Amino acid sequence: MRSEARPVPWGEGATLAECLATATRQLAEALALPPREARLEAQILFAHALGVNRAWLIGHDRDVPPAAPAIEALLLRRLAGEPVAYLLGEREFYGRTFRVTPDVLIPRPDTELLVDVALEHLPPRTSHTLLDVGVGSGVVAVSLALERPLCRICGVDLSAAALEVARANARALQAQVELLVGDGLDSLSGRRFDLIVSNPPYIAAADPHLGQGDLRFEPHLALAAGGDGLDLIRRLVEAAPGHLETGGWLLLEHGWDQAGAVRDLLHGGGFSGVFSARDLAGHERVSGGHR
Repeated sequence: MRSEARPVPWGEGATLAECLATATRQLAEALALPPREARLEAQILFAHALGVNRAWLIGHDRDVPPAAPAIEALLLRRLAGEPVAYLLGEREFYGRTFRVTPDVLIPRPDTELLVDVALEHLPPRTSHTLLDVGVGSGVVAVSLALERPLCRICGVDLSAAALEVARANARALQAQVELLVGDGLDSLSGRRFDLIVSNPPYIAAADPHLGQGDLRFEPHLALAAGGDGLDLIRRLVEAAPGHLETGGWLLLEHGWDQAGAVRDLLHGGGFSGVFSARDLAGHERVSGGHR
């Protein structure tokens, strides 16, 4: 359940520094954040509500905020647990700002590894066909389109609402991406690609983390996949050979403790060159193989 929001205690005439200190303390207590992280969140929320940057906050810390009700409303929503990305309506990914809504997963740094690994299989100034299964907000497909503009990129997602977000991001960033509504590879009969990438749902349906933190607010359909979290990955491994050109690669993001199981599935599916790539924390988070 969402935690109950606490009332903001600052009164009329409180300075920006006093309001930030109160917000920092409340965020740290309500969300169990380290002080530095709570301070950063407070600054981000205040800057967004006031339409300024964080440097402005520092230079005007003795001022009385000109839009205290707007700040309080935003802070109360965060104290109730709403993710910062949804409150701001945007999130940075691969050096670019993407629009996000509650219809899509919040882009995370872990997924940048999927883009990195895909780019290693796509030499610059070459033309390939790519497919992103479960495109969501479009961060992977759009990033690849911008990094490899000669490639032809398609994204498919079961959620029409998610695809609207992806289309908005593609337009805003001037990326050429074909976006289709459909149930994964089942909706792409007859089409083949040089590379298929996916950040599919991979959390076990009974995982208690689904009821904690930001995950409480994200679309369940994009998070959980069966008893062990691998149902969608199994489907992709089984279906991908029918949609890959000879030598084409399938690249999958997965949980930090699922690499061995995913490699076994790839081997069992007849893939060659099976491997796993590690993120900056040393966890194997992306696995793949070629047809």
